[in-house]
Amino acid sequence: MQARARRKQAASRRKASAGWTLSATWATIRTEKRRQRDKSSFCFCHDFRGDYINMRIVVVDDNAMNITVVQEMLKRAGYRDIRAASSGMELFSILGLSENGEEMREGAPDPGVDLILLDMMMPRIDGIAACLAIQASERLRDIPVIMVTAMGDSKKLAEALDAGAIDYVTKPINRIELLARIRVALRLKQEKDWHKERDRRIREELQLAKEVQSAALPARLEESGIRIDALYQPSEELSGDLYAWNRIDENRYGIAVIDAMGHGISSSLVCMFIASVLRDAMVTRVEPVRVMEELNRRALQLQFADQLIQYYFTALYLVVDLASGTVEYVNAGHPPGILVRCDAALPQERLSGGGMAVGMFEDVSFTKHVLKLQPGDQLLLFTDGLLELVTGPEESRLDTLLDHLAGTVRHTGSLQELVGGEEGLERPDDCCLVRIQIS
Repeated sequence: MQARARRKQAASRRKASAGWTLSATWATIRTEKRRQRDKSSFCFCHDFRGDYINMRIVVVDDNAMNITVVQEMLKRAGYRDIRAASSGMELFSILGLSENGEEMREGAPDPGVDLILLDMMMPRIDGIAACLAIQASERLRDIPVIMVTAMGDSKKLAEALDAGAIDYVTKPINRIELLARIRVALRLKQEKDWHKERDRRIREELQLAKEVQSAALPARLEESGIRIDALYQPSEELSGDLYAWNRIDENRYGIAVIDAMGHGISSSLVCMFIASVLRDAMVTRVEPVRVMEELNRRALQLQFADQLIQYYFTALYLVVDLASGTVEYVNAGHPPGILVRCDAALPQERLSGGGMAVGMFEDVSFTKHVLKLQPGDQLLLFTDGLLELVTGPEESRLDTLLDHLAGTVRHTGSLQELVGGEEGLERPDDCCLVRIQIS
């Protein structure tokens, strides 16, 4: 009886512990979601009318009395973080620059300076020279500079503004005028910092979206009788190109290459939608015409009455049947693929057939074509971004590209060599190349 009671107590403790763990897990997730929501809201709602008393101001003047006067004005106005420099070189030291105003090393930290009140007339390094050095540094050029001068020379003031100063005040300094100009400058700095942080976070999210999009693409396939691989080079973080393949049954494989209108965020989202439809259609519809009809039906769901933008895409869909030694395909407005025969004496064959792009019209018919395959044959499918890499007249670029691909694919195992250029090179359009090798 006692042993049974102890077992019940132990079980109760385990349940309580598990419940606490589950509760803690959900609490942690909710906290993280709230943190991410608050973090994201930074990008869209921010009030720039707050106080600036905690922003750092550097006062630069070779006259100690002038520094004291300005510091006292700022302190009485409530500013707390005030630093002083008695020369241009001392300012450079605060900013992490060398004595001649150049960056001392790459990746120097942000000095945390939000505003510089800079005297125009100083020995050795005057205000204009210091301002030019600040503007020459990508790390520092967003720091606003207000020039302080006793000169009434409009040419010198114009030179200071051309050097990068955003404003100026004249000596003797009027306290109300100085504080008003400082508030404007700090608000501009705060807005710049906000935009820079927002852009940084957007870039981070785009990079994550790119990684997710790339992870959704199929891995290289190598099975008995067939080998499929691809080269994928987006022109931006996100691509409007898509390739997919799937084993339908023991002998048949579905392969598709798609190019959505445009490139970037909207076209990549269209591709993600189409990819989900395509995975199901390859298995349930199988036959190329039926797959294209399903893609067209689903693509038309992306047309919204309140939007003038029409989302459509070109596509080339193949079903390779190893048992019958055939490839059935439908080309919907896509650049023709190419069938390169293992026998170099045989001519190359194009997977053309024209056809209307997917998602443009509700009533559209697609035509199926059939080609015979032999062991050693290779099929190359691509998007029109590859045409941008070909020089020469527009009307002959396709022929030039197909001749190049057919002549090169027999002698190289590298898709990068087929495309040419270096990996990671900036390109005007998304590039995608799929190779299917029959063995």
